[in-house]
This record gives sequence, C-alpha cells and structure tokens, in this order.
Amino acid sequence: MSSVIVMQLGYAFRSYPDTCRQRASAEAFGCARVAFNDAVRAREDARKAQQPFPKAAELSKRLITEAKRTASRSWLGEVSAVVLQQSPRDAETACRNFSASLRGTRKGLIGLRPGR
Repeated sequence: MSSVIVMQLGYAFRSYPDTCRQRASAEAFGCARVAFNDAVRAREDARKAQQPFPKAAELSKRLITEAKRTASRSWLGEVSAVVLQQSPRDAETACRNFSASLRGTRKGLIGLRPGR
C-alpha cells in the first residue's frame, strides 16, 4: 500500500511599479472593467428580451473588436487585447455563478442563497 503526500505551496509577491507602469495598469484595469460591464449589460438586455444569452466569443467580437473601430471606444485599442478578451469570459462565469448561487446549486460562502 503506497501513500501519497500532497503539498501546496504559496507565494506572495509585492510590486513597486514606477509611475509609467502604474498608469498602464490603471488603463488596462479600467478598460477591462468597461468590457466586463458591457458584457454584463448585453446579457441583461438579452434576458429582458427573452433571448438566449450571447456567448463570450460573440460578445468579444461585438463589444471589443467592433467597438475599437468606433470613435467613442477607440481608446480600447490602447491596451492589451488579452485583458479585454478575458473580460466577457469573466462576466459569463460571474453570471453563471450568480445564477447557481440563487438556485442553491453552488457550493461555497455565498450570502445570496435563499434561507441563509
């Protein structure tokens, strides 16, 4: 009979970015937040219209790729596309987790479950 030893390691990092990196990070996080909010809004609009929820790939194309070509959202092109493309996927996961917590099928510390 063999035994298995499982060891988990954790690392903590601290960063001291210069002013230029601080600004770049703030721009990236701000653009990611805009893309996230747009994705959540698109899902909410679909729900109100009783339409199927748009997938993350469709939202990425509509809310990021096409939005960069408009004058009002051209500034989205100034940050990494990776940051922006992750936002609709994060919004989809957040909405899925929220729905699961309302149904009571999601485990974990969720204060939104009925009866708790």
